[in-house]
Amino acid sequence: MSHVFPRHTKAVLPTVAAGDGCYLTDTAGKRYLDACGGAAVSCLGHTPRPVIDAVKSQLDRVAYAHTSFFTSEPAEELADHLIARAPEGIGRVYFVSGGSEATESAIKLARQFFTEQGEGARRHVIARWQSYHGNTLGALAAGGNRWRRAQFQPLLTGAMHHIAPCHYWRWGEPGESPEAYGLRVADELEAKILELGPETVAAFIAEPVVGATMGAVPAVPGYFKRIREICDRYGVLLILDEVMCGMGRTGYLFACEADGISPDIVCIAKGLGAGVQPIGAMLCSDEIYRRIEEGSGFFQHGHTYLGHPAACAGSLAVMREIEQNDLLARVRQTGDKLQAALEAAFGQHWAVGDIRGRGLFRGIELVADKETKAPFDSGLGIAAKIKKAAFANGLMVYPMGGTVDGQNGDHILIAPPFILEEAQIAEIIDKLGPAMESALASARAA
Repeated sequence: MSHVFPRHTKAVLPTVAAGDGCYLTDTAGKRYLDACGGAAVSCLGHTPRPVIDAVKSQLDRVAYAHTSFFTSEPAEELADHLIARAPEGIGRVYFVSGGSEATESAIKLARQFFTEQGEGARRHVIARWQSYHGNTLGALAAGGNRWRRAQFQPLLTGAMHHIAPCHYWRWGEPGESPEAYGLRVADELEAKILELGPETVAAFIAEPVVGATMGAVPAVPGYFKRIREICDRYGVLLILDEVMCGMGRTGYLFACEADGISPDIVCIAKGLGAGVQPIGAMLCSDEIYRRIEEGSGFFQHGHTYLGHPAACAGSLAVMREIEQNDLLARVRQTGDKLQAALEAAFGQHWAVGDIRGRGLFRGIELVADKETKAPFDSGLGIAAKIKKAAFANGLMVYPMGGTVDGQNGDHILIAPPFILEEAQIAEIIDKLGPAMESALASARAA
């Protein structure tokens, strides 16, 4: 009998035994192609030797030193590396242990920034429905994933507010161009700021490419530029959550590069450590840092494993692997090939409504009716069934229900390691196709 508290008490999981590039093997010897990087984490596959060696080497020197007493060489070097490549204006890095810690840190920093400059009324944070910013209570309150929020609603702060997501394929009106749609939904931010009172709004938080909740949905051209303009107009901080879509996943080290904007705060994790060690980071502008430095000098926040030396050493090795092997270009090129292969195999499928994404971050949205885009009955659990059937076929994909509104809709997220080979794209197609047919048989029967 296991004493581990699992994610799902009714699931019986195999035990992982080994990793090899893009594959994982269980103790029974079965091999699985990891086409989702777990949760878009294992960007270098499961045997990134330089990263593993960097962690081991650091452990031989020192494993841990609390950041109220020491800084460390790996943390300093990694911060220098990230800032040299960060969006314009970003000047400081606050290392944490994962994505939820990063977004919690960002929300709290935004609040403290305004209290330090005498604008204590700025307490509201605006986000988008169908977003995900983490599972800790502050991050969960900011997120717009209704399914994750539901049972914890009484614990969530009323300081968080939500506007519409940006998903042109589903919500664009007939005859409306992508650009016009983007401006329309971006302008909801201004309306919400005016409704709450500009002097009361601290920040707007959004994912440049929405990950698990909607399934790799990039914003339409011009959307984030309008968002940036609105934030500037009312003195609202722009926080970008790149926990899942950043660090090369979309073919850019920082996903917002594709949108041509710079945030005030950006959160990263997942691919930052490639799964070898838990690590995340919140990066902020020089202006925000100066306000704290010239004010109290103390960010009233903290976590035990801030700037963990071994995690930072591993992350620095990840960054070097990405650069030395030109993996950003490879992600863009391989991502285009993956998109083309998915479209060729499933674009005309009766249950596939949309195939979208950027780089090696792709989503397949499933529908009961291609013409109306009507989703399947949520009770069918189509996405979960595809995951189960694919896993039985030796393929890992990331499923999610509630794609449309938090209750209805299904999608599959594909986020393989950056080292994915062309032959493995074919393997994804060959194993995913039968899994989809198996899962959809229940829908036909219904």
